[in-house]
Amino acid sequence: MRAAQHDGAQLAVVGDRNGPGAPIKAVPVRHPGRWVATAVVLVLLAMAVHSLFTNPRFQWSVVGQYFLSSTLVHGLLLTLLLTVIAMAVGIVGGLILAVMRLSPNPVVAGCAGAYVWLFRGTPVLVQLIFWNFLQALYPKLGLGIPFGPTFVTFEANSLITPFVAALLGLGLNEAAYMSEIFRGGLLSVDVGQSEAAAALGMTRWLALRRIVIPQAMRVIIPPTGNEVIGMLKTSSLASVLAIHELLYSSQIVYSRTFQTIPLLIVASLWYLIVTTVLSFGQGFIERYFGRGTGSRRTSPGSMLGSLLMPLLRTGRTSQGLGHS
Repeated sequence: MRAAQHDGAQLAVVGDRNGPGAPIKAVPVRHPGRWVATAVVLVLLAMAVHSLFTNPRFQWSVVGQYFLSSTLVHGLLLTLLLTVIAMAVGIVGGLILAVMRLSPNPVVAGCAGAYVWLFRGTPVLVQLIFWNFLQALYPKLGLGIPFGPTFVTFEANSLITPFVAALLGLGLNEAAYMSEIFRGGLLSVDVGQSEAAAALGMTRWLALRRIVIPQAMRVIIPPTGNEVIGMLKTSSLASVLAIHELLYSSQIVYSRTFQTIPLLIVASLWYLIVTTVLSFGQGFIERYFGRGTGSRRTSPGSMLGSLLMPLLRTGRTSQGLGHS
């Protein structure tokens, strides 16, 4: 007996004892482990679903009651606002830092590297608390000439509010991570593209804007989408600054009603909904920047097809063997 491959399915080819001219009977290779694993997964899934709908401690009626409450919706909107502004700060700052790190000037590149080292090396929660208590170090902030006179002075306590501290902590930390994403995308473009742009008389900034960055976007978009989704969830750390985002809003409600689990489920459901929408948006943006490359982009439909294709192929193979 010998093994063979037919239409993606592994088959056992059995030769007749009468000789090489006898007909060959192909028998599919059995995979009992797959069926056992499938049965175990289905049983566990059924147990989880049964527990969700039969355990009264989940209090789904309370979940439905607070799902669209004004307090939670206001917290959701503030979470989205934090995510958008912090990501805008991170993307702009990350692009500037990436260009600085690729600069031939060692001082500029070194300063950008030190920034990335500092903000990636300390926890974002520590940075949030640090910005919130900045007035302990600098009670007054001013604008003026370096090492010279100060023209305008502000009280740090009134200027750096908890919301501004959250934006600074989240945005500046995100800039460090986005700089590495941008730097990897820029380095993925062949150096010949920049040389050709220079040969045409383009400046370095013009070549970046028109030649290098559009090609690097195919590499930059997927990890940037992950960072946006991560920022949506990381914004919950702003609750330590008493900002009424989604998590803190749910904490306010369950501290009053003592219904902790239902309120946490409401917050989790909103996070899942927004994350799903962002994931679909990321897929559309990836296809937009990947047009003309001839590469297949992953989408929810293609992922489902890739999961079902082995089963369909196995079914077609079995049918073919039955007719032979």
